[in-house]
Amino acid sequence: MKKIIIAFILAFVSLISAHAVEPGKVTGGAQYEVPSWFTDSFLDIGEDVEEAGDEAKKVLLFFHLDGCPYCDAMLSQNFKSGNNENFIKEHFSVIAVNIKGGREITMPDGDAMSEKELAQKLGVKYTPTIVFLDKQGKQIFRTNGYRNPTLFGHTVEYVAKDHSKSQSLNQFVANKSAPSYQFASHSLLEKVTDFSNFSDPVAMLFEDKRCVGCSDIHEKLFNRDDVLDELDKFLFVRFDADSDEQIVLFDGTKTTPKQLAEQHNLSYRPGFLLFDEGKKIIEIDNRLFSFHLNAVLSFVSGGHHKTYEDFNAYRNAYQAKLLEQGVDINMVD
Repeated sequence: MKKIIIAFILAFVSLISAHAVEPGKVTGGAQYEVPSWFTDSFLDIGEDVEEAGDEAKKVLLFFHLDGCPYCDAMLSQNFKSGNNENFIKEHFSVIAVNIKGGREITMPDGDAMSEKELAQKLGVKYTPTIVFLDKQGKQIFRTNGYRNPTLFGHTVEYVAKDHSKSQSLNQFVANKSAPSYQFASHSLLEKVTDFSNFSDPVAMLFEDKRCVGCSDIHEKLFNRDDVLDELDKFLFVRFDADSDEQIVLFDGTKTTPKQLAEQHNLSYRPGFLLFDEGKKIIEIDNRLFSFHLNAVLSFVSGGHHKTYEDFNAYRNAYQAKLLEQGVDINMVD
């Protein structure tokens, strides 16, 4: 009898093992090194600002994350090659900050904290996040996430030449770029301008006629089943970010797409504002691949912004859950 029980247990364990889900794998991460010409800083940013000023430069803080494919692309295309590299070297002192790093960094106001704590304080959601400082060490401008060489070239010129004192980046780019994009259609897009009766999740997509990334997102992301499943949980609307058409927001406030994009500092096209229960939860102001786009959409539509400390915490949990379910994740798909 004892042998029969043991045999039964072994058979049961074998059956369970045979049906166990093989954990998913993560691919697409990138190992990279920051350029050797970056400033070898002691991370006393006040001193760095002063030294940069002596050379007629501004400080650029490059917040990055190990293995980040977006960081690798930004570095290789803008800081290691291309037209932007020499311009950045001439006008900026570039300091790398690892958002998971433990080095102590002292800001110009005297606050000292770890790199990780600074990233949390500044609300870094996407890498690379780039913060530009003026000669007094105050933030002039900030980009969140990847920018292609054309857009980032406009950005560094905008900051270096002090155009930020007289106009927004969108206005600056509009004067330098000719219209080249025709708004693509999509089956999920709805035409709504009055949101005063909506409380369900709303995804506002902002495009314009100069958009260099809009065709790409329609062709490579908005036709994927996994992305469509996430977008279908939202009221999905699109606005021309240059439009002065009237919009009525959730609280009855009247505005325009142009004003709304400026108010929320959307400087990348296509950009998103994601709302739940009439409140803006998060913005997408950068290029995202499918995994990160789905994670942001799920963060809002699933109400996870109510239970997680921030998006980064949810993204880690979201990734772990997919891997546990046997789903492979390609970070650059």
